[in-house]
Amino acid sequence: MKKTSIPEISEKLAAPLNAIASPQRIAILLAIGKGEACVCHLETALGWRQAYISQHLMALRKADILQDRREGRYVYYRLKNASYLDLILDSATLSGLSAETVSAIINAETYPSCECPHCTPALISVESLKTA
Repeated sequence: MKKTSIPEISEKLAAPLNAIASPQRIAILLAIGKGEACVCHLETALGWRQAYISQHLMALRKADILQDRREGRYVYYRLKNASYLDLILDSATLSGLSAETVSAIINAETYPSCECPHCTPALISVESLKTA
């Protein structure tokens, strides 16, 4: 059995770190969190253009960090492995931030200006309640 060298192991270890290394990609992962988010939700949460977000989502999908699913006109993104959030929280500690502060912003908000089902749950009409 061939022994794996330090450079070979280092290459494998660096791949996921390189894929999430930019502040923009970390922000996207925080906005998605342990749940899922569509592009319009990410646009509202981060204040970035759709095309800019889509470029980063494509890179994260290509790196096998995100998976997606389509539901009607929405495409939802989620982390394939929640360990990426653990890695980000460890990075927070190494950066002098409290893990609690970072944990508090992980996919914690809904946005009234976002029209996705995550932010705007289906409204039940008063009439449907009367007939029930």
